[in-house]
Amino acid sequence: MKKCSIIKNTDGTANLSGEYSALLSELSEAARAMTEELIIAADLKDGEILVVGCSTSEIIGERIGGASVPEVANAVFGGIFEAAKKKGIFLAAQCCEHLNRAIIVEAECAEKYGLEPVCVRPVPKAGGSFATAAYETFEAPVALEHIRAHAGIDIGDTLIGMHLREVAVPLRLSVKSLGDARLVFAKTRPKYIGGPRAQY
Repeated sequence: MKKCSIIKNTDGTANLSGEYSALLSELSEAARAMTEELIIAADLKDGEILVVGCSTSEIIGERIGGASVPEVANAVFGGIFEAAKKKGIFLAAQCCEHLNRAIIVEAECAEKYGLEPVCVRPVPKAGGSFATAAYETFEAPVALEHIRAHAGIDIGDTLIGMHLREVAVPLRLSVKSLGDARLVFAKTRPKYIGGPRAQY
């Protein structure tokens, strides 16, 4: 995807170039496809958690945190959420550093894993456009300070490691970038403990 110009409307929303608008559906499809590939590679099961950090700024070729674009977030979130929901996987959307990388999930996920919600809601400039898309799409969104996800997607170096289970394993998938943003995929596994007599 080529770097595209964004013009701001008088109300502060983005006025995307025609070239960019034409690529939004392609972006959503790419996000769906990479998520489906990750679900298979990570062997994610129904009810497990996939955490995603996403910088829309990086996707369009800008510095992280510098050009948040809700339209891009909606496209990417839509593709990822479609793939996760189809497999019964909980999607956890990571907020940006201004909310200390808090997590947005469905209330059902928080209840299942015994996680305590906090009182905050993301907006594009404090939480990020991707987390905002999650909050506005989920049926009963809640914010959490911490989660331990079974797998993760990092779009644009958003540093999702703090929200993965302790033993993270990098995955090399067929796709390396989304727009201009680098991609990092991970699954997790239980710890191996014990000495030479241990059976696994």
